[in-house]
Amino acid sequence: MIKINAFFMAAVLATTPLPAAADLSETGELLDGVAAIVNEGVVLRSQFDEQMDLIVERAAQQGMQLPPPAILEEQVLERLILNEVQLQRAQRIGLQVSDAMLNNSIRRMAEQNGARFEDMPALLARDGVDYADFRKSLRDEITLEQLRRIEVGQRINVSDREVEQCIIDLETNVVVNSDWNLSHILLPFGATASSEERDAVAKLADDIYAELQDGADFRELAVRHSKGPTALEGGALGAMQGESVPTLFADILPGMKAGDVSKPFRKGTSFHIVRVNELKSAVERSEVNQVKVRHILITPNEIIDDETAKQRLDEALEKIRGGEEFGEQAKLLSDDPGSANLGGDLGWTSPGTFVPEFDAVVSQSQPGVVSDPFRTQFGWHILEVLDRRVYDNTEDLKRRNCDLRIRNSKMEEETLLWMQRLRDEAFVDTRI
Repeated sequence: MIKINAFFMAAVLATTPLPAAADLSETGELLDGVAAIVNEGVVLRSQFDEQMDLIVERAAQQGMQLPPPAILEEQVLERLILNEVQLQRAQRIGLQVSDAMLNNSIRRMAEQNGARFEDMPALLARDGVDYADFRKSLRDEITLEQLRRIEVGQRINVSDREVEQCIIDLETNVVVNSDWNLSHILLPFGATASSEERDAVAKLADDIYAELQDGADFRELAVRHSKGPTALEGGALGAMQGESVPTLFADILPGMKAGDVSKPFRKGTSFHIVRVNELKSAVERSEVNQVKVRHILITPNEIIDDETAKQRLDEALEKIRGGEEFGEQAKLLSDDPGSANLGGDLGWTSPGTFVPEFDAVVSQSQPGVVSDPFRTQFGWHILEVLDRRVYDNTEDLKRRNCDLRIRNSKMEEETLLWMQRLRDEAFVDTRI
């Protein structure tokens, strides 16, 4: 959105020569104008009209009923005002999205659509989207996302007690706290069905289950027999979070794994068969390969040049291979403030902890063998792998998962409060 001083904008509108007749309405007013003045910026009428047209078009495509025009207009204008306030806040704190970051986001979008970064302008143009406008909108979107992460994220605190309670919930309510992808066959018999009709549907359900056990395709049987709304899609209910799983499946899903098909079960006036296509449980067991390593770092500086730094490590390596203790050499020489006093010990670490050059040497080293000197962005190193292990990090993942879930659950409320504070502090003059 355009950043213009409100007084200056008003003066420009008042003193700018009128455009040609084609740029005027029948009453002689400018076709574009100011929808709202927001602090030192504006929301243009054209932006408001574009948003309105887009929302109406999407609603029509989805068959969705919109609120009365007056209410919708108020909602759209308020959203544009809030976006403008946030963008101004980002500008004040110096938050910027670089071209490299923007290009990376567009590149990921292209890859997700099976295209190249270079193809995006043509692909967007084919859909009637101007590439420059697209880049600006995406840059604004990324800016707002980063701003909220910085200003809202730091306001959220998660206590140990909250994490412990979350872990208990995860372990006792697997359905709600997992992500599911399900398919469903629905076989209704109706509220007025006779016992014979009900038994016939029950037998059909058993026959279908038997075919599934023999390897039949669930999708084909769903298309052929299911009366559910997604029957023609092979009964696919799609991906859903645990809290969105239909309650009628709550007693069936516990204990099921990806690929499992339930036995037919009756709920109300229907029989059901459910297939778990995918399952990502919040309490799945997880293992990771870890390494215990120690190192000595010599960092070149104004006094010690690169060659001298490497020479010092060569000398230390010769002493260590001659029988001197690695840890003592680390305490004497290492420039790593976090590990020097620990004899260079970096503790148990998981893959991806270190920079790639360091990781590469770690992966190639045998336990108990000190490496030759090597260079990273931090300086010259030698390292020794002390041990390797397969570590069950299930509990660590549970805690991280719970911390993230709690933060996400608080994020929406905190974001609304933060946005309301920004809105209350802003000068806003609506013109429509």
